[in-house]
Amino acid sequence: MGARKRIQAEKRKEELKSVAFAKLNNCPTSPRKMRIVADTIRGKKVTDALNILKFSRKEASLRLEKLLLSAIDNWTNKNEGERLEDANLVVSEIKVDGGRMLKRIQPAPQGRAHRIRKRSNHVTIIVDSAK
Repeated sequence: MGARKRIQAEKRKEELKSVAFAKLNNCPTSPRKMRIVADTIRGKKVTDALNILKFSRKEASLRLEKLLLSAIDNWTNKNEGERLEDANLVVSEIKVDGGRMLKRIQPAPQGRAHRIRKRSNHVTIIVDSAK
């Protein structure tokens, strides 16, 4: 690794030390369905986001609720002196990226085959105090 890449990597590492985040990789839901739920909580306060996810009927909301709770726990571990109620936490950023795709074959009429793409996604939630 060159010096420039190493310096950039170290800078990125330092930035992540101050940010509380949680990642979910290879979640077996299509990214499109996950983005619908993720858009509902983007920019909301953490307590409001948890309520939205708890009472949502979408399957993706269960996974996002667990991920958000993990991000909150990560925040409490990094900021041990502060109380959660006083911090005014907000879901500052949530990203849903496409993950790996499992490719399957389904039999079709007249000896043909159709390809099925079982999609998965990667979700990243960043929690920060509102300023």
